[in-house]
Amino acid sequence: LLFWRQMCFLWFIKSYETDVLALPIFKQEESNLPPDSENKILPFQYVLCAPTSPAIKLHDETLTYLNQGQSYEIRMLDNQKIGELPEITGKMVKSIIRVVFHDRRLQYTEHQQLEGWRWNRPGDRILDLDIPMSVGMIDPRANPTQLNTVEFLWDPSKRTSVFIQVHCISTEFTMRKHGGEKGVPFRIQIDTFKENENGEYTEHLHSASCQVKVFKPKGADRKQKTDREKMEKRAPQEKEKYQSSYETTILTECSPWPEVTYVNNSPSPGFNSSHNSFPVAEGNGSPSHQPEPVVQVADNLLPTATPQDAQQWLLRNRFSPFCRLFTNFSGSDLLKLTREDVIQICGPADGIRLFNALKGRVVRPRLTIYVCQESQQAREDHPKHENGEARKWLFCLYHAIYLEELTAIEFTEKLAQLFNISPRQIHQIFKQGPTGIHVLVSDEMIQNFQDEVCFVLDTMKDDTSDGYHIILK
Repeated sequence: LLFWRQMCFLWFIKSYETDVLALPIFKQEESNLPPDSENKILPFQYVLCAPTSPAIKLHDETLTYLNQGQSYEIRMLDNQKIGELPEITGKMVKSIIRVVFHDRRLQYTEHQQLEGWRWNRPGDRILDLDIPMSVGMIDPRANPTQLNTVEFLWDPSKRTSVFIQVHCISTEFTMRKHGGEKGVPFRIQIDTFKENENGEYTEHLHSASCQVKVFKPKGADRKQKTDREKMEKRAPQEKEKYQSSYETTILTECSPWPEVTYVNNSPSPGFNSSHNSFPVAEGNGSPSHQPEPVVQVADNLLPTATPQDAQQWLLRNRFSPFCRLFTNFSGSDLLKLTREDVIQICGPADGIRLFNALKGRVVRPRLTIYVCQESQQAREDHPKHENGEARKWLFCLYHAIYLEELTAIEFTEKLAQLFNISPRQIHQIFKQGPTGIHVLVSDEMIQNFQDEVCFVLDTMKDDTSDGYHIILK
């Protein structure tokens, strides 16, 4: 009798665990759901099996720490009851997982940031799928040109768990490579689509994302432990201002990731080995062998916008979690909000982002440099000054280069874009110093450039390759 009681008890526990794992929402994670999900059931739910930080204030978005290269499970869950989405019953859906920047400033320069990462780590990817550990995933794909994106098909009616690996760390995109805690946050975003009449997965169903930071191996565990110890030392009243830490992270509903269209550049003119000069492209173009991304810029909200128009504007600009809070706000109402009002409603990160979007502010670059290439004809034909130097500046067309990171790599990439060549073809950049000496341009030198400094560029062909050396005069 005792034996049968034990067997029944074990059977009950196993059945209970199976039911709990099948639930779309875990009880300890319910407080992580966005406000607009309280009265509706989302078509899908994605759960990242990594704990949230305990050092996050109540009204801020959760933050999850990940270890570089470690496999993390994402559970793909179908929240809909059978028959509520008949168009996908018995059919596959496609999900695209991306690692993108959380910071708006880095989002604007995402293409340059990813190209710089690719240049520093050739052959590596930012995001990978751990296929052997994944369950229920069909036709996984990773485009070689999109290092931060993977995609796959899956059946919502069956158990699906996808394991991902993030190979970039947060400090690779920070100034002067600060320590781990100073690293930039990323977002893991999942967009899910259904099949259309033409057999293409283009009809959007659902999107969700969460905020993460990626540390070197074991660094996430140490950071989680440090945050937990800090919270334990706080007074009980202070602890009430912070969220509890959960064992898993719910991805909250968001707008779909903006679609990027590509425009083919015309072929750049060939290099002329007989002259030490670049063929300068019109404007600040990109290398001819790479497509130039054209990203749709957020439109300005007008005071005459109706509440319905304001809701559409919030959705277009990725503020869907706050649509419910601003349901009855017109364009005029939103524009009257102060910076403090928006931060109090939306939290510091999203509040500042929303305030800047409402005011239509353009972020000023940290450093502006004007460059031109000296005309060969100016050197030969133009009369000279009393000091014997040609008035070369009269024949120069200057181009503006805007820097955000203030690094030699960023400067090299911007020059390469300007001259329509690959950054690899620029071998070294020098600045002409006292008595005509050539000083190698470093990060520290660029950080000490005066804003709106002007340079005339002189180029020297590398006889051993198709590369160039640049001298700033």
